[in-house]
Amino acid sequence: MGRGTYIDENALQPGQVNTYWSWREVHAADRYLEDLEKLRDTNATSQQRASYLRDELAKLGLPTAVQPYTVYAPTGDIEGVNVYSIYAAPRSSGSEAIVLSASWKSLKWDEDGSLNLRGVATILSLAEYLKRYTLWAKDIVFVISDGYMDGMHAWLSAYHGFEHSNLETQPLSLLSGVIWTALCIDYPGHSFSHLGVYFEGLNGRLPNQDLLNSVLNIARYSNGVSVLAYDILDHLRTDHPSDFGPWMSYLWTYVPEPVQKLLNDPNLKLFENRADIVSRGIAWQASGRASGVHGLFHQYRIDAVTIYARPSHGPHGFFVLGKIIESTTRTMNNLLERLHASFFFYLLTSAQSFVKIGGYLPAAVIMSIVMTFGGLALWVEAGWFQVPATVSEGDQKSETDDDEPVEPSKQWLKRSRPVVDAFALVGCTHLIGAALLFALGTKPSVQAFTVSSH
Repeated sequence: MGRGTYIDENALQPGQVNTYWSWREVHAADRYLEDLEKLRDTNATSQQRASYLRDELAKLGLPTAVQPYTVYAPTGDIEGVNVYSIYAAPRSSGSEAIVLSASWKSLKWDEDGSLNLRGVATILSLAEYLKRYTLWAKDIVFVISDGYMDGMHAWLSAYHGFEHSNLETQPLSLLSGVIWTALCIDYPGHSFSHLGVYFEGLNGRLPNQDLLNSVLNIARYSNGVSVLAYDILDHLRTDHPSDFGPWMSYLWTYVPEPVQKLLNDPNLKLFENRADIVSRGIAWQASGRASGVHGLFHQYRIDAVTIYARPSHGPHGFFVLGKIIESTTRTMNNLLERLHASFFFYLLTSAQSFVKIGGYLPAAVIMSIVMTFGGLALWVEAGWFQVPATVSEGDQKSETDDDEPVEPSKQWLKRSRPVVDAFALVGCTHLIGAALLFALGTKPSVQAFTVSSH
């Protein structure tokens, strides 16, 4: 299913730089993590957490501010305090920016109540580390949002000057330039074995695939980390029916041997694995919900993804994650213009393969054609209507002679439904559109518009 992923934008050059993230930064992240765990264990309030984060970022010499907010929801009001800091790029005017963010709650909060403490510690250590270098051509905005979606929603709304009736917050005191890309870090476990990526945004929006592929290529080829689409392991199911429960083991003995071989075929298992990934992607897009905090950026034309460190007993930790984020940030720093060369509509079948829009669009077109013919059929059927039947004078006289009342009869008539005319109208509009497209694409028309614009 699908074809292999690739990079379209030559300016990105993922994995082509030397990274200098070292064990010194890992030690700093561990120290930050100890403080964050103390705040968690003492049930610190949002204000107390924000005060600690603001002080730590201010110690680094970075302009830092907090943003209290209140979200009014039918299920109850949500209050929180965001913390953000801006590192001004020494080699540019500050008109463009990159966001590195982490939310206090992990994207698995609803499932197991996990906090994103190591993600927050990574942001603090990155802020201390990245400011040492003068190679940045874009401002770097560090955002630690309170809660989960609510915190980033409040920060992005205030940053772009949008007001919402159910959101109460103050304008931001610190601002940077236009945000081009954003990377959200979610690291809830002690260590991780795979690095997953979440990318769906609100209302089915997707980031440019070049950003997604850059993160995955850097993790896989430059740092030797196994990558995943979402958190779905790419391990195929085993041949042993006992893995599916005792009932399956009992029924398996009655399954014919050819069927057993078919069900255990590696190609079928691979199809199941990739179909699971595709179905999850379709479910996220169909629901219109974002699969992570990154999804809130897409509505402002910001390409963003969430990298999810899948909890495990090893072998990776702060060291590898920091190198991946540093290299990815350097890659985003190389951009000369917004990402535009690659796909904005796609379906991942694995972390290294996808189905482009030209692969699945024909199915949608066929469905729309069927719906068009179905609508025309209903339109024709709706042409029938009932009217009172015309009664002759003799019938009226016979009805008046009878003592019993007679219900007036009705008859069916059919309106004119010129289906051929409707098809002709649709065909003419398509032909006119195609002719205009062809005419505007010719060399004389391009020259004429170019001369008129000058």
